[in-house]
Amino acid sequence: MRGTTHHRGIKPVVPQDPTSVAVPGPEVNLFRSPLSNLARPMVFWKSNKSSDEQGKPTGKGSGPDAASAGGLWGRWKSALQKTSQILRTDIRDLFKSHGELVDEAFLQKLFAVLIKSDMGGDMAKRIRDRIGNDYRARKVHFEEMLAVIRQEIHSTLEQGGATLRLAESGPTVILVVGVNGSGKTTSIAKLAFRFVQQGKRVLLGAGDTFRAAAVEQLTIWSQRIGCDIVQAASGADPGTVAFQATAKAVQDNYDVCILDTAGRLQTQSNLMQQLEKIRRVIAKHIPSAPHEVLLVLDATAGQNAISQAKGFSEAAGCTGIILAKLDGSAKGGVIIPIRQQFSLPVKLVGLGEKLEDLAEFDANGFTNGLFEGLVD
Repeated sequence: MRGTTHHRGIKPVVPQDPTSVAVPGPEVNLFRSPLSNLARPMVFWKSNKSSDEQGKPTGKGSGPDAASAGGLWGRWKSALQKTSQILRTDIRDLFKSHGELVDEAFLQKLFAVLIKSDMGGDMAKRIRDRIGNDYRARKVHFEEMLAVIRQEIHSTLEQGGATLRLAESGPTVILVVGVNGSGKTTSIAKLAFRFVQQGKRVLLGAGDTFRAAAVEQLTIWSQRIGCDIVQAASGADPGTVAFQATAKAVQDNYDVCILDTAGRLQTQSNLMQQLEKIRRVIAKHIPSAPHEVLLVLDATAGQNAISQAKGFSEAAGCTGIILAKLDGSAKGGVIIPIRQQFSLPVKLVGLGEKLEDLAEFDANGFTNGLFEGLVD
């Protein structure tokens, strides 16, 4: 048909005017390309896979459980290597072969080294004070020091609510927030892939409408994963995307609906108003939703991630964190102050660039990876 561009591998569904209907309309064959600069109506991109195929693995070695225990363990160690290296070298350098006398000068040096690991001032102070209380005027050995650090970190990271909350019936709605560049779009794709590999039907809502590249990127990911996506014209109201996506999720019996949101708004009040509106329109279709509000943080941002978490957590009422880019280029210790300051559980961590490189956060795996090989 003249003037029509077809998107390879997908089947479009275009609803009626979203302001006049509560649910998507019938399928049609005419649509505008998502890459077009022209304004377009709300579009539902339908995966070229059947609903049964959506839940099937793409091949051997893919999916959240594809890696062997050794493979996942290796990725944990790689992700934590920078923080581990600080413990291995800088703290060891504080010690002589027969231990070190704990006095004020030693405690100051210890505090400075702990701060370098990105574990935050609160945790560094907590460890310093415990060593001071337990060993003051006595010698402490390297192995004893590491045991104290390990205990304090593990007790902080043992957390309730680390498992994703799913709806008891009907679609589970997950709202994903985070600043531009945090890895939000890729994390959404990894999360969708994880659910698809579990046999669930997944619908994405491309709600970061102020950034055309984010919508296009999420559309491409949806095709690779084999899930459907709802999108709108660039600059459209994100609340409209949320409304249409949740309506479609209910009508077509999707298991999971994951909604992207704007990564940057001019003011905190604008952000809060937008997120509050999205919550309201979601609740019109699913009163208990959203079931999770996940904040995506860039692990490579270090302590800057803390300020990111503060703004979005307050505005969005976050229930948990996805820590992205924890792949060896980051100081993984940043998880600790985030957990301490916000009482938000780290639910998922990105351990690499592949779709399957998203793992549930595990306090034991974290501490084991951090301290592996530190004691001869």
